[in-house]
Amino acid sequence: MLTGKQRAYLRSLANKEDTIVHIGKGGITDNIVKQAEDALKARELIKCRVLENSLLSAREACDEMAARTSSEPVQVIGTRFVLYKRNPEKPMIEIKV
Repeated sequence: MLTGKQRAYLRSLANKEDTIVHIGKGGITDNIVKQAEDALKARELIKCRVLENSLLSAREACDEMAARTSSEPVQVIGTRFVLYKRNPEKPMIEIKV
């Protein structure tokens, strides 16, 4: 579980990140989950976007994607959300406790 300070630090890092995963009207499919898992393994911190034609809100998509990828929700703003999952094999982001 991330602390408030850790979330704030990750939010600051996420500002520089491009959106990796786009969720459309098909919702969160197995393919979208796989794409997010691959990106989390490679980057640890990803930004996702819910497109206008999606039936999910960003909050709903964030909660479902976090559950399906075993990641931590960091932030939800408008149609975008940020997820974090530490890669123990190759950690890229050092966050303080």
